[in-house]
Amino acid sequence: MITRRHVLFASLAALIPKPLLAQSCAAAPDIVGAGPWLNSAPLTLAKLNGKVVLVEFWTYGCYNCRNVMPYVKQWHERYAKQGLVVVGVHTPEFPHEADPERVKRFLRDNAITHPVVLDNDSVIWNRWSNRYWPAMYLLNKSGQLCYQHFGEGRYAETEAMIRRLIAEQ
Repeated sequence: MITRRHVLFASLAALIPKPLLAQSCAAAPDIVGAGPWLNSAPLTLAKLNGKVVLVEFWTYGCYNCRNVMPYVKQWHERYAKQGLVVVGVHTPEFPHEADPERVKRFLRDNAITHPVVLDNDSVIWNRWSNRYWPAMYLLNKSGQLCYQHFGEGRYAETEAMIRRLIAEQ
């Protein structure tokens, strides 16, 4: 529940210049324990060491997720050769969204080619303490969580962080 306090803190945080905000990264939870995997063999963060990883929690029936989809696809296409791996964690909100055949059809119909894991029992969702669709988390090449964004928007900011993490040595 969003309270007045949340709105106040968000408003105050928006007034702080970005360079003054400390950029810290923290250990990220793994992406194991669910499946099947589509468009890829099963992945783990250990297998992705040395890559920048965008973990996106989504479900095909979510209107906001569909609005974010073109940006995620574009980032995958633009930055995969530079070391970005997009991992979609499809966590259904409604029972019909848990059907693997429907998810496969959605991926095919929308030309989504990045790896997607079906998280029908919310195993990864809960491990990440996620609460929103869509949610995007960026991990650096060491597997540390360095950025998160919930909902639509902030596309330029997210892409800038992707570029920054790719450029890091």
